[in-house]
Amino acid sequence: MDGLRAYRMITAMWIRSTMAYRASFVMTTIGNFAATALDFVAILLMFSRVDALGGYTLPQIAFLYGVSGVAFGLADLAIGSMDRLGRRVRDGTLDTLLVRPAPVLAQVAADRFGLRRLGRVVQGALVLGWALLTVDIDWTPLKVLLMPMMLLSGAVIFCAVFVGGAAFQFVAQDASEVQNAFTYGGTTLLQYPPTVFGRELVRGVTFVLPLAFVNWVPASHVLGQPYPLDLPEWAAFAPPLVAVACCALAGLAWRAGLRTYRSTGS
Repeated sequence: MDGLRAYRMITAMWIRSTMAYRASFVMTTIGNFAATALDFVAILLMFSRVDALGGYTLPQIAFLYGVSGVAFGLADLAIGSMDRLGRRVRDGTLDTLLVRPAPVLAQVAADRFGLRRLGRVVQGALVLGWALLTVDIDWTPLKVLLMPMMLLSGAVIFCAVFVGGAAFQFVAQDASEVQNAFTYGGTTLLQYPPTVFGRELVRGVTFVLPLAFVNWVPASHVLGQPYPLDLPEWAAFAPPLVAVACCALAGLAWRAGLRTYRSTGS
């Protein structure tokens, strides 16, 4: 509760700071929206030459893209500042967070809270909305239930990856690009169907770093596509359990990393 209170207070401070320059906020949000939209433009260009990609039609890939984009966008909005930790470890400014009466994780997550990241969430939601209007889905109550579960569980899984990557930076110091390979790189991977990737890569993002549970696995049930790696049907409803497990492992990694911090000396 102390962490949530500190996170809320720090984010509120940064939001007030951002809204003091409303024109700048609008322009940076639009820029964030446009930059992320280029990924979907690339997909549209592909489909100007082909009718299907890995057995998936354009609306189905737009569905994957939208779910991945919204889930990652929510995580990036909430704790996307975690990639700044490496710089703080390197220059010793993390010390200022350690002496404050608030959990360090909450302070790092809320540091320089970027409301402009809403542009990514909005862009992903628009693509997802278009996909839902155009894709051929035989809706059932379970499939309807899967939609919010996918988005929320996916966001939590990405949050766990952010925290785990930040914990790694205690050891590697300024290794934000390594972290970005699994966060920003992970959401780019999930924008495409699993059928276009090698089996070993699909195994890795299913059983090692379980990003496949953000959209590939549950979306297979919704879209009526074959499950990756011939997983059982119940796996489509496993994302909440996977998210809890990822959070537990990320929390352990964070505690272990924080214990190794020795500042920069004199």
